[in-house]
Amino acid sequence: MEDTADRSAAARATAGPDRAAPDAAGEPPAVVGPEGPARREAEAPARPRRDPAEKKRRREARAAKEEARAEAKAAKAAAKAEAKVAERAEKAKAAKPPPAVRPPARPSAPRGRHVLMVMTLIVGVILPSIMAAWYLWTRATDQYASYIGFSIRAEDVTSSIESVFGGLGGLGAATGAETDADIVHDYARSQELVQRLDERLDLRAIWSPPHDEDPVFALAPDASLEDLVDYWGRMVSVALDSSSNLLEVRVLSFDPEDSRAIALAVFEESSATINRLTAIAREDATRYAREELERALERLKDARAQLLRFRSDNQIVDPLQDLTVLLGVLNSLQGQLAEAFIELDLLQDATREGDPRLVQAQQRIDAIQARIDLEREKFGGRTDGGGATDYSRLVGEYERLSVDLEFAQAAYAAALTALDAAQAEAQRQSRYLAAYVGPTLAETPAYPRRPLLLALVVVFLFVTWATIMLAWYSVRDRR
Repeated sequence: MEDTADRSAAARATAGPDRAAPDAAGEPPAVVGPEGPARREAEAPARPRRDPAEKKRRREARAAKEEARAEAKAAKAAAKAEAKVAERAEKAKAAKPPPAVRPPARPSAPRGRHVLMVMTLIVGVILPSIMAAWYLWTRATDQYASYIGFSIRAEDVTSSIESVFGGLGGLGAATGAETDADIVHDYARSQELVQRLDERLDLRAIWSPPHDEDPVFALAPDASLEDLVDYWGRMVSVALDSSSNLLEVRVLSFDPEDSRAIALAVFEESSATINRLTAIAREDATRYAREELERALERLKDARAQLLRFRSDNQIVDPLQDLTVLLGVLNSLQGQLAEAFIELDLLQDATREGDPRLVQAQQRIDAIQARIDLEREKFGGRTDGGGATDYSRLVGEYERLSVDLEFAQAAYAAALTALDAAQAEAQRQSRYLAAYVGPTLAETPAYPRRPLLLALVVVFLFVTWATIMLAWYSVRDRR
């Protein structure tokens, strides 16, 4: 109400000069002149001013009223929505009849399939488990284990090249040891080893005696070689540690001495195999060097034979030495010829023409010159009827044969050095087996492991039975 009075007062204050507010009797205001507003202001009583706190309180009151009005409106809308939902639910209940209530379930009772399931459990799991326990503890023969461990070692020899290049040789040796360990691991399970040990120890006689009492864990007396190899895989276990190249062999038999004998035989046969492989590798490594040495030796023999034939045909051991002698004779004749010319010149100056000494000196000069020409013909490649030797041809042939002989000797020496180096390298790369355990001799039987085997049998039978039952119930439910 106070807000309404304030708005009315504000309207009266803002009215034009020609209009006035109605009086208390409700009569229309009189039209006044320009002096009307001033007169009203002078005549109107003074109004008190309002407090700001009171204004704030009034505004809060108005806000609260508006909020209450909005909440009432929202509550009304929610009530209408609930009424509509209830109305729809009533209509739906009227359209659908109520579901029929089933009678309560009867008390459960065993049926035929339950009895069948229990019977299959007894026949398929419990009875076989009892039979397996009876066989393991009454019929199974005790087995004794023998262990042997060995590794493959290489000759500890370091070559000069390997000492320079450090670890390269060690890397190659490690790779070769890994390969040899894999070879021995596969050989220990091969048919060849089984056949060798059967011929050496008669494995059938070792593993077949308990067959009449224990046909499951013993070998049949009339087993074939293939059956013996399969049984070998059950009784002999070979483990390889790839990180350290160590092999461990476990041998089982019905007597501790037989187990130890088989383990020792496995080690000896494996060692013989490694030695055989080492010999083959050594032969391959030195074969090419040996073949090259043989070719160099044949070349040296042929060069020496040709030189010997040359000396026999020409009756000269060394043409170079003979040529040296001939050069000495020729030089001597040249000196004598020079002296003869000097003597002839002296005689011509001291005697008259026709002096017998001049003739004699001239004859001496002619004889020396003829001899010099004859000696020079030996170097020029011409032979006379007296059988003079062609030294130019002989020297050329002799030098060729000498060069061939020297080359053959150098090739033979190089091939011999290469063969020695190949043999040393092959010896350095040789392998051998070194046993670090056993073979051991057992005092008490360790196999068969009866509790473990019985547990495995029970678990296998139960899982098989459960799988069959689940499959049968699944098919039945689908029907």
